[in-house]
Amino acid sequence: MTLVATLSAGCAVGPDYVRPVPAMPGTYQGDSGQARQSPGTALADADLAAWWPAFGDPQLTHFVTLALEQNGELAQASARVLQARAGLQAAGAALAPAVGVAAQASRAYQSVETPLGQVLNSSPGFDRYGSAYEANLSAGWELDFFGGLEREIQAARADFEGSQAGAAAVRLAVAAQIADTYIMVRGLQARIEIAQRQVKTQQGLLSMIQLRFDKGLASELQLRQAEGALARVKASIPVSQAALEAAMNAMDVMLGTHPGTHRAELSVPRPVPALPQIGSGGAPGDLLRRRPDLIAAERRLAASSARIGVAVAEYYPKVSLSGLLGSATSISSGNLFTGGAAQAGATVGLRWRLFDFGRIDAQIRYAEAQEAEALAGYRHAVLRATEEVENALSSFQRRREQADLLAAGADALTRARDASAAAFDKGVVSLIEVLQADEALLGVLDGQVQAQTESARSAIAIFKALGGGWVPEKAPPAVLSGLSPVPADRPFRFADAAPPVASAAGTERR
Repeated sequence: MTLVATLSAGCAVGPDYVRPVPAMPGTYQGDSGQARQSPGTALADADLAAWWPAFGDPQLTHFVTLALEQNGELAQASARVLQARAGLQAAGAALAPAVGVAAQASRAYQSVETPLGQVLNSSPGFDRYGSAYEANLSAGWELDFFGGLEREIQAARADFEGSQAGAAAVRLAVAAQIADTYIMVRGLQARIEIAQRQVKTQQGLLSMIQLRFDKGLASELQLRQAEGALARVKASIPVSQAALEAAMNAMDVMLGTHPGTHRAELSVPRPVPALPQIGSGGAPGDLLRRRPDLIAAERRLAASSARIGVAVAEYYPKVSLSGLLGSATSISSGNLFTGGAAQAGATVGLRWRLFDFGRIDAQIRYAEAQEAEALAGYRHAVLRATEEVENALSSFQRRREQADLLAAGADALTRARDASAAAFDKGVVSLIEVLQADEALLGVLDGQVQAQTESARSAIAIFKALGGGWVPEKAPPAVLSGLSPVPADRPFRFADAAPPVASAAGTERR
């Protein structure tokens, strides 16, 4: 038995997978240090594993936590993991013998008009009724001499690991999307409130100009300009309200509930969350182990490599063993398990696609082309990942600069408005100048809210691009080699290996 098991292990034909190691820059172009820190906040560096509490908004944290528990996309991703787990278990079961039990009982009434019936009918004591009973224990085992089944297991294992990484990627995306939408809600609410204040200011300004126009102290041009400005501000409110309602509906769907479920809770205005301090995300090479979408892409490449071996194994003969042990009788069921009714058999089978090599060649080329596609996809995904980080860092820095400039402008216009109000109290200027100062201040405040909103969204984009939102725990060598076994009954944990530093990708065919 040991010899058979040794022979069945055989030699796995096809390429042995070598994980590609893309060349990565040492640092990010946009990581100047200043782009990472948000002065004026008392928050510590955000934890990449759970970054949403760093915004200091308990409601934001609540919604992200709720979404991670009941989001529909996460439920789909979890189901895909279960499918891949079942596929891995099925592939592993193919290496074990298949054992089955079969039993049957039959009763027939023999025709005497057939040649056989005429012969039997001429025999003394012929009974046209006949019974047959049979019970067998059978076993079959395909010996994996050339490793085709082992390659199938490797492919299924890589698919399973990739599905787990895909689920982590969905979790990351859901957390980022819910936080991004929440910040959009708060930003829109702030802008609507400013627009409503602008409407009141414009209405007061229009009233003053109308009064002066009636007295012949203002031109019709001034009056119509004031009317147009009021209409413009009023028209912006419905657009913002529609965007706000759409964002709230999107929040509900991401939370796995019907639109409107959390509207009352969200309708209470809250300020745009403060920017967290974003600690170092490491070097670009860390993305290879931090971003689950890159891990999933690398696992797809490993699976495609293993499937080349599955195709190559078709060049070689398939050897199988089968056996049967049972009992059969046509006399009575009482004789079924007697010595005379015993039956047994053993078979050695051989299947070889000896004259089908042209089709096998095509299957191998197809598998190799799939591997080439997966490799190109992995390399492209790595480039896109670094691009996302660079863009997020740049956007965060520029938006913060914009917010700082608008904050300085708002401070200057606040002092100008106070000065005009003081001058109005002394009778030096008219109320029109005060209202115009109010209008200028509110315009800058609206821009400042937009900049704050986009800064917070850029911070979320940084966390997402860096792979924040899950914990890449240390794992067994499965992800490092792509070949070591991962038990199907244990959740997979991704490798926390040192970041690769050289460019290489290779296979070795036996």
